[in-house]
Amino acid sequence: MGIVTFVTSDGFIFSSAPNFRDIGGHRTASGRTVRSGLIFRSDALHSVADEELVAYNGLGIRQIVDFRTPHERGRLPDVTPEGAEYAAVAVQGSKAAGANFADLLADPEQARAVFGGGGAERFMFAVYEELVTDAVALRGYRELIERAAEGPTALVFHCSAGKDRTGWGAALILRLLGVEHEHVVADYLVSNERQAATEMWMRRLAVGSGLDWADLVPMTRVRAEYLDTALARVDEVYGSFDGYVAEGLGVSGRTVERLRERLLN
Repeated sequence: MGIVTFVTSDGFIFSSAPNFRDIGGHRTASGRTVRSGLIFRSDALHSVADEELVAYNGLGIRQIVDFRTPHERGRLPDVTPEGAEYAAVAVQGSKAAGANFADLLADPEQARAVFGGGGAERFMFAVYEELVTDAVALRGYRELIERAAEGPTALVFHCSAGKDRTGWGAALILRLLGVEHEHVVADYLVSNERQAATEMWMRRLAVGSGLDWADLVPMTRVRAEYLDTALARVDEVYGSFDGYVAEGLGVSGRTVERLRERLLN
């Protein structure tokens, strides 16, 4: 099937899934270019509107990798494109820092204890450190890389907002492809332009939490410092990014080679 790309008048591929975007187009340090139309990143795909289904199916997606927790998936199941394989791939255990914040917000006493007084920012740093070291995350991100390298394309991977779990996954792939750090960070920060729906949802969750909205803003956006925290943890635990890939994730050199063969012009 040929791949057809649609762009809405607001600059998004899908207005109903605003953080759905292609990771292609980036230049690498060696002067190569990441191919477009093969790997997409997104927010949750339950919201794809009926009027955008033709465009959605026209992308030729053959794999969906869903990073959400079982509770998230069960509450809002994805709209799966025609002919696509759906894979639920965990990158957080049920007790991980980022897996239960909705429940925490529902309890005013716990919400104030965890998120008040700068707690939301500390919470986010903890999430990113766990994405680097947690055993569930290591297995999940290895599977993402292997699927991107060896499985059918096009592939889309996503979480709920498409900014943290998905943001780290996109950063991994782009770094493996040789995209320079400043461009990896720039791609990561694009999510901030696409969080209107997430903010509305978070505001609803926050009602009755006893917190000011300003207390929760650090959880509604990505910051370069969050990504830097993950990368610093990579160096601290594994010695280098290559060590993280080989020893932490257990991704083979052949898989990395195949990823580059597939995704670089």
